[in-house]
Amino acid sequence: MASTPDLVAGTRGAAPSLMSKERIIAGAGFNRWLVPPAALAIHLCIGMAYGFSVFWLPMTKLLAGADGAAASCANLGVLGELTTTTCNWSVPMVSIVFTLFIAMLGISAAIWGGWLEHAGPRKAGFIAALCWGGGMILGGIGVYVHQLWLVWLGCGILGGVGQGLGYITPVSTLIKWFPDRRGMATGFAIMGYGGGALVGAPLAVWLMGHFNAGGGNGVATTLMVMGAIYFLVMSAGAFGFRVAPDGWRPAGWTPPASDKAARMVTQRHVHLSKAWRTPQFWLIWGVLCLNVTAGIGVIAMASPMLQEVFGGGLLGLPAGTELSTEQKAAVAAAAAGLVGLISLFNSLGRLFWASLSDFIGRKTTYFVFFVLGMALYCLMPTLGHLGYAALFVVAVCVVLTMYGGGFATIPAYLADIFGTQMVGAIHGRLLTAWSVAGIIGPVLITNLRQFQLDRGMAPNLVYDTTLYILAGLLLVGFVCNLLVRPVNEKHYMSEEELAAERALAKTATPGAGTEQVARGGFGLGGMLAWLAVGVPFLIGVWIALKKAAALFM
Repeated sequence: MASTPDLVAGTRGAAPSLMSKERIIAGAGFNRWLVPPAALAIHLCIGMAYGFSVFWLPMTKLLAGADGAAASCANLGVLGELTTTTCNWSVPMVSIVFTLFIAMLGISAAIWGGWLEHAGPRKAGFIAALCWGGGMILGGIGVYVHQLWLVWLGCGILGGVGQGLGYITPVSTLIKWFPDRRGMATGFAIMGYGGGALVGAPLAVWLMGHFNAGGGNGVATTLMVMGAIYFLVMSAGAFGFRVAPDGWRPAGWTPPASDKAARMVTQRHVHLSKAWRTPQFWLIWGVLCLNVTAGIGVIAMASPMLQEVFGGGLLGLPAGTELSTEQKAAVAAAAAGLVGLISLFNSLGRLFWASLSDFIGRKTTYFVFFVLGMALYCLMPTLGHLGYAALFVVAVCVVLTMYGGGFATIPAYLADIFGTQMVGAIHGRLLTAWSVAGIIGPVLITNLRQFQLDRGMAPNLVYDTTLYILAGLLLVGFVCNLLVRPVNEKHYMSEEELAAERALAKTATPGAGTEQVARGGFGLGGMLAWLAVGVPFLIGVWIALKKAAALFM
């Protein structure tokens, strides 16, 4: 290989460019356990999407009138609020950024998933870093010049593209490095997405306070600084990726025999163009969509639900007690502790359930999600009526482990059903289920709550019907999962088609055979890589636990 990469694409005999997939095929000294921290570096950054709510209220207080009072945009329409420079934005208008995140995540993953399989994780991860980090910087500029449309474009649309590319970038790579532990491998990476808010939200709050110390609002500078940090961290993760060559296996591991226990795990491969037309794809799409809709419904209403169902009971006061201003603040602080616990269990559940699925199977894992989820959703209203706040919190936390676990288990489920060759692209298409659930779930829950309140229902009772409806959605998901069967033989790629696809993917082993590849030791570099992602994550866990302590004091 030449020392200077030739950047002219398609030049015969030229060395691959710095970003090309051929450049990052692993050599003999590589260790596969260096891939998960690279994936975590990307997911811990884009997972800040879950923590963006820390910006909403500060974004509504950017301007003040001559008398010090905040100028309001209440009389402006949508277009006026998007372009005004003279009044403050509303919370609903700035929080649309989150909707754009989720919508663009699914759209971009679906559009570019096939491209990613051929381009490789380094190029896709670097572009994700440009979009997510650059989008936050552009959003910060939008805050600075007070143009909401620029915030939507930067943080929401461009950042959402970074979300989609960053989310699916590690999936195919990890699954091919860990054919023996597919669930655990993807669980490590996607755990990072669930934990991104644990790290990013406290950092954002600290930075806003720091940049606000001299007066003014620190949102714009915070967004730009965090965008730069995320770009650097994600780029480091992207350049840390290596891909497994065709046919690579861990030492001593052989694929499971075609017995009854392995019926749902194929050793063959389905092309993206056929996979999304199969019944299995749409059944699994429904499985993910319904699991996410139910879980995100709880996330969307967790804090107000806890405050309205238990009220002063969170402070040990009798039901119906009129609360003082200080007591209301204490109840709100306790509910905020639940939000921290949700982030923690959402993250840890991704690794736990995905790893467990390696032993009990993906289909069985989803059966557990749906059966246990239905039981807990139906039990929570009773726990609320009886005043069992601690058990209610436990139920919510278990539900959120399964919400996160559903995300982490789905890539391995797809690899079992459709094979590993194009699992990243297929996963990208499937993530449109998340986009749909991310929009429908909160709208359904908040509108149903408001409908009941408008008709005079007591606030502590409005969640009963909602929770029963969510249990009904899980029942539909149970049926979808029950109907999943192995793919019909006609959909698998022939040996010639597989060879052609692998040629496009550019993952042939250079030089030595696959049995000689990636047998290196872990070493100091491996320890440093894991510390680089592990220490910030553990700090975030510690902060979340400190906040959650208010629930039990």
